[in-house]
Amino acid sequence: MSSARISVLTAVALVLVCSASADNKSAPQSSQRMSANTRFAVIRTLEAERVYVRRPFPMGTKGLTLNAAGQVTPDGAQLWGLVSQHGAAARPGDRVQITNVELKGDRILFEINGGPRKKKKWWQHIQIEGMGGSAPLDQDTGSPVNPRGSAVALVFDGYVPEMTVERLKELLAPVFDFSARSAAQAYSDSLPPKVREAIKNHEVLVGMNREMTQMAKGRPPRRLREHEGTQEYEEWIYGTPPQDVEFIRFVGDEVVQVKLMKITGEKIVRTDREVSLEGIVPHRESAQTAEGATKPVPAPTLTRPGEDKPASPGVPVSNRPDTTVPGSPDPQTTPAPPPPPPATPQAFAAGIPAGS
Repeated sequence: MSSARISVLTAVALVLVCSASADNKSAPQSSQRMSANTRFAVIRTLEAERVYVRRPFPMGTKGLTLNAAGQVTPDGAQLWGLVSQHGAAARPGDRVQITNVELKGDRILFEINGGPRKKKKWWQHIQIEGMGGSAPLDQDTGSPVNPRGSAVALVFDGYVPEMTVERLKELLAPVFDFSARSAAQAYSDSLPPKVREAIKNHEVLVGMNREMTQMAKGRPPRRLREHEGTQEYEEWIYGTPPQDVEFIRFVGDEVVQVKLMKITGEKIVRTDREVSLEGIVPHRESAQTAEGATKPVPAPTLTRPGEDKPASPGVPVSNRPDTTVPGSPDPQTTPAPPPPPPATPQAFAAGIPAGS
């Protein structure tokens, strides 16, 4: 056998020995089950923790399932279908609270905002005994589903292994964001990489929605509403001459055209879809409308529904609404009765009222 062949075989043997020793070192960590102390630390640290969500959580008792490899089910079109059918208990960017952490067999269950099922109070389990039998003290027979809550199950292979709390947070990263500074950041992290890169570079792609456009370019200085045939559209205009001007056209909530008028006179128009948002649930806007304008807050009033509002103190009487009953004298035209004459000393002494 040649010396070169011997050296090659020796090198291969060394590689195999090193890999085997590395496997032996990592085997005890992967085969060790989570200890009672670690379970207590996980529950104590994560229960009642407030986090931002990166995936939509559908209403109902099913929730989401996450494995140790980072795969979330349901996902994509299937998840979008569940959210469209049953509604969303939480959307990307929403801040939620982990209200319960439970370890069962091969999984850790995390409930948010009270979980998918309504929890009964202690007094709701009381039964009242009588001549006709027993009856529950609580007569509420409504739906047992909690529309505000949901859950995600982190599933392992066979059992829950030993790990640190920080490692557990890393495994939950596809659904929970423990480090987000704001809801906008959490929502941005849930977007596809191409969209995140475009927002970072302040670019708008055909197929984006209004919220993504505002994240990339800010609020538009000018807006125009126009018609093209029977199609109504809205254009957001960024920039003023003598600089580049960008026209972003929306049909509904989607960008359908991006037109750039450069200072050199060159015109660039993009209409082909550059990004698909299928399966991405829009972030819920609680304080803004679809156009980004703040919703007007009505002034408080003490009138009941259907009643006329009282006239303001500064409104002239002639401009106030007519509330007189038909057949009654008009208070604006009927003169007021003259005041009674003053009482004389004699009448006052005799107890006769004035004007008699």
